[in-house]
Amino acid sequence: MTYVSNGGLRPSRDPMIRNVVVSKGADAADDWIAGNARANDVVVTADIPLAARTVALGAHVLGPTGRPFTPETIGMAVAMRDLKQHLRETGESRGFNASFTPKDRSQFLGELDRILRRALKSVTPN
Repeated sequence: MTYVSNGGLRPSRDPMIRNVVVSKGADAADDWIAGNARANDVVVTADIPLAARTVALGAHVLGPTGRPFTPETIGMAVAMRDLKQHLRETGESRGFNASFTPKDRSQFLGELDRILRRALKSVTPN
């Protein structure tokens, strides 16, 4: 597992966890992830443009609330993100995000399990 951030990561002692700290530039972490993600990798992100970039690479992409981003769904996700950004910029919306709920956590864990099984199946011979 690789965590990517522009700072503030607490190092893990687990040898299976890698922390990557990138520059503080805009989208530096996203650029690192998109530049290093490969087909069949699992990417967890709430950032829709990053999700679109990694879906295009063939990665399995999951939002923190358990929402999967796929080639079939990413176009609508990008369109909705752009619409919401426009509404915030024009003052039509304040842009508050819903709180993370126990249901979100449960949905995330279930979807993560499904995605990991699917990813593993595609790299392991039957």
